[in-house]
Amino acid sequence: MDPVRVVSGPIQVLDRPDVDTDQIIPKQFLKRIERSGFGEFLFFDWRKEGLELEEGRPILVTGRNFGCGSSREHAVWALEDFGYQALIAPSFADIFYANCTKIGLLPVALPEDLVHELMAERAATVDLERQVVSFAGREIPFEINAEVRERLLAGLDEIALTLEHEDEVELFEREHQLGSLTTAV
Repeated sequence: MDPVRVVSGPIQVLDRPDVDTDQIIPKQFLKRIERSGFGEFLFFDWRKEGLELEEGRPILVTGRNFGCGSSREHAVWALEDFGYQALIAPSFADIFYANCTKIGLLPVALPEDLVHELMAERAATVDLERQVVSFAGREIPFEINAEVRERLLAGLDEIALTLEHEDEVELFEREHQLGSLTTAV
């Protein structure tokens, strides 16, 4: 995954609370096993009802408890595939939040009143290095787990983290294989 440092640009507003993963990507589109191709089905039912999403807006600003419901990774994949790089909401479902950080989609929780102020703006900047969201001449600090922050800044997904310890894994495997051979004799 690419490092996440600064996400800047126009925002997309979805002023709805409790958006669950089935609303983000309905179940009928979960037949793929690859991570790509889900963006076209993002908020499928709502788009049929008139919700307009504009491409080229890297920041989605939405209501509290975003990503609740099932733990489907496809929801995060659909958001990323559509082009979102950062999500700002008052709160996120825990598993959804973790799934975002695992693929390099930056979720930022801000107080609800500030999220509503941001929804009235056209653009914002999310600076992970400085841990601030900037809009309308203001800088709002946000919290993020230090390990998650470092992993995102370095562009390391779980596979890349594991590969950083490849020598130790190989040593363990050799010792385990050797131990199995001597036990079998």
